[in-house]
Formats: sequence, structure tokens, C-alpha cells
Amino acid sequence: MAAYIFEPILAKGERSGILPSMEKASSTWFRNQALKTSSSPQTLLKSDRTRYEPYPMLGNMYLFSYDPKTKETLPYYDRFPLIIPFRPSVVSGKAGSGPGFYGLNLHYIPPRLRARLMDALYDYTTSDTLDENTKIRISYNILNKVSKLKYFRPCVKQYLFSHLRSRFFRIDPTEWNMAIMLPLDRFAKADRNIVYKESNERIY
Repeated sequence: MAAYIFEPILAKGERSGILPSMEKASSTWFRNQALKTSSSPQTLLKSDRTRYEPYPMLGNMYLFSYDPKTKETLPYYDRFPLIIPFRPSVVSGKAGSGPGFYGLNLHYIPPRLRARLMDALYDYTTSDTLDENTKIRISYNILNKVSKLKYFRPCVKQYLFSHLRSRFFRIDPTEWNMAIMLPLDRFAKADRNIVYKESNERIY
């Protein structure tokens, strides 16, 4: 079952003869539809509980609730990351530390740059079509070397399983182009425009 926010857009696309794909025309159509839509991360997380997963699979896209371990010293942080996990991590030696993962939190860059990064990431999918088994296979080495992936830099974040505040809500590949445009970020300690400004400085 499609999450409530995606279902009407997918249905509208189908009626118009536009199906989710990596092609530019399809990607642009679904992204523009999502830009006209409003939602909250809390509501989306409650919309389809069959999508919850206890651990993230590398190369998928997820939304979840998070409370950072170092939030007191961070200038700002996103309480509802939209993540593409790309590497597991193990942190040890300090109380409260433990296993987690590295991922790209797309909320740290403005929507127009998310679109550019997503288009570049499509070169690293496991399939030529967007279906339930499609994943993005990337590494930090690839991200750091490929110039058209440069928008990734502000997005790399580490997350600890011990600081999760929800399970992982899976975003299906047919919904990726919509999810990246929805205003689901919830930044603490700074306005998103400040986040975008500093992210732009890191990229350029």
C-alpha cells in the first residue's frame, strides 16, 4: 500500500500516462507535483506501518525520527532525516556509543540540489527501472571522486541506532522523486535557510 502522501500523486500520474522512472520527464513531473504538496514527517510515519523496518538496508531510502547524541554541541540538526544509507559504522569507547551507519541526509541541501544529486545517483542504481528491488550502490570513495556527485558533501551524516526515536520508514523507489521534494525536514537550533546557505558554501 502506498503511503497516503504518495498515493494520489502516483494515481494522477497513471491517469496522465506518466509512470515513475529515472527519465528526466518523469522525474520532473513527479518532483513538481510533490512541491505543491504539504505534509509532516509525523503524519507520514503513521501512514503505513507495514513499511517499518528495524534496520536500514544500504542503498534504500528511509525517513525516521532521531535525537543526536551530540545535539548540545551541534550548531543544528535534523530531527527527521531523509536518508540513503551507504556504509555501516561501529563506534566504541564511550558510554552511549554503539553501532550505526553513515548515510546521505538529503534534507541538508535545497530541493533543486537534491534533484541534481538524485539524477547523478541514478547512475549507481542496481536496475535500469524503478521497482521495489532497486537500490543505490555507492561508497564514500565514489561520492568523493565523481564531480557531478559533489552536492553530497553537506549530506554525509553518522547515525547511532541507540539514538533512534522511531523505526525506519521505507520510501519505495517509485516515490524517491517525490520524497526528496517534500518539506519533511525538521531542523533544530537553526532555520533551514541557514542550513542551506552553509551547505552551499561547503559545495561551492
